[in-house]
Amino acid sequence: MSTSASEKSSILIVDDMEENLVALEAVLGSLDQQVVRAHSGEEALKAMLRQEFAVVLLDVLMPGMDGFETAANIKRLDQTKDVPIILLTGTDADTDYAYRGYAVGAADFLTKPFDPWLLRTKVNVFLELHRKNRQLAAQAEQLRRLLVGDGTSEETTEGAEAEGAQEGEKAGASEAGSADRLTEIVNRLAQIELLLRDEEGEASTGLADRISEMEHAVDTLRINEE
Repeated sequence: MSTSASEKSSILIVDDMEENLVALEAVLGSLDQQVVRAHSGEEALKAMLRQEFAVVLLDVLMPGMDGFETAANIKRLDQTKDVPIILLTGTDADTDYAYRGYAVGAADFLTKPFDPWLLRTKVNVFLELHRKNRQLAAQAEQLRRLLVGDGTSEETTEGAEAEGAQEGEKAGASEAGSADRLTEIVNRLAQIELLLRDEEGEASTGLADRISEMEHAVDTLRINEE
């Protein structure tokens, strides 16, 4: 099943040789994501400032700004510092290339010629992480809207349309709307917690535990409202 345009993530491939870019596009084609080309480090940085990328595949040996310098510049910018970078290099690479790559913030390192299946697998890990992060950000934004009252629920809309209702009926509708809003907040917190539980690492687990505590506290408040 193909991915809709709104659900697709973007992958940036950077190499000064056109045939290498063509080969990378062919390998990544089955992932059904948007693949953007850059022929130099400078072009890559401009592309990353224009749009969001899930992962960057970056050739090490390029004229001018090489892969190490490009990676270092990517990590210096607040807008791009969290984008994972996979460095690519030839078989004649120096033995310290991997060390230098990780030192500038690369997430992974592959030597050409690489196994297409292995490359797709590594890229897919970062695509999945990017999808989860987007879901988490969307849930957090929806929760923020609920907490500050920016969201417009059906109950709120109906209450606005019933402007001429009696005061007692308005109070009842307000209480029902408050309980419904608390229920939706609990549901959003539960969804955020599940996304965090799927992530590895102590930080995600600790944050998920705190979200769980908030979930129980809001649920208790919802029950009292009812």
